[in-house]
Amino acid sequence: MATRNAVSALCRSLTVLAAVSLVACSRARVSTEPQPAAEPPTAPTEHLAPEAALAARGLIIPVTGVDPSRVSDSYTAGRGGGRTHDAVDIMAPRGTPVIAADSGTILRLRQNEAGGITIYQLDPNERFVYYYAHLDRYEKGLAEGMVVRQGDVLGFVGTTGNAPKNLPHLHFQVMLYRGHGQYWGGDPINPHPYLKSNRR
Repeated sequence: MATRNAVSALCRSLTVLAAVSLVACSRARVSTEPQPAAEPPTAPTEHLAPEAALAARGLIIPVTGVDPSRVSDSYTAGRGGGRTHDAVDIMAPRGTPVIAADSGTILRLRQNEAGGITIYQLDPNERFVYYYAHLDRYEKGLAEGMVVRQGDVLGFVGTTGNAPKNLPHLHFQVMLYRGHGQYWGGDPINPHPYLKSNRR
């Protein structure tokens, strides 16, 4: 009788163990559903000089279809009142999509007399502000606080603000972020040496 009870108990234990294993295996199955791509990890750059940190961001030309050879370095070009340009102008037909040069967050959407329809974007490490100006219009749904990925459409090339009406282009500027939401007035950095092709 004792042996029969022991065998019965053993059989029950094996049955329970098999059931538990089946449940565990079913939960461990790899889903065949498509998963969203994870945002690539952002390497810390706080210890790098601003130029080196900007180089590490891997910026792409923020206008679709524009080859690096077509982007002139207009950073030091003179402007009225003894000012310098402190940006690059990327020529393209009106309505050409303007894309995010880097991943990050839309900090401000502003319209003013000089820049016209503009975007201020923060990089993921909140070290740089990317300034896009003279847009024809924003991409539908673009909003402050929105997280964007490199290559996302932000708006479209235009001539708003003080841009010549017959020369549609994107005015693209990079500035050091001063923090506390202050999107203007940061020290500028020439982005031209760091812009790579946006073709994939």
